[in-house]
Amino acid sequence: MPSIKLFLMMFLAIALAGCAVIPAQEMSDARQAIVAAEAAGASARAPRALDHARELLEQAQIELAVRDYASARRSANASKEAAIQAREAADDVARTPTVPPTPLP
Repeated sequence: MPSIKLFLMMFLAIALAGCAVIPAQEMSDARQAIVAAEAAGASARAPRALDHARELLEQAQIELAVRDYASARRSANASKEAAIQAREAADDVARTPTVPPTPLP
């Protein structure tokens, strides 16, 4: 009997490990980070970085649609990080003072 219990426990552990969880939180975090970057002016001040974040989120959505949850989670996390970088870049540009050119005599 102990061998049957052991077998069932191992089978259950393997079955549960194979069940992937939809990365809903990661997708939400990425979307929120993109919204925050847009609010910080990244569309004008760091457009390439923001576009990269959007592309990664789009990739995550495609992976989610085909139920590749592990890849979707990675892409969503990468999108969030890219959006954070876009927001920080936009903040840096906003803080950088612009010096008007000096008039020539």
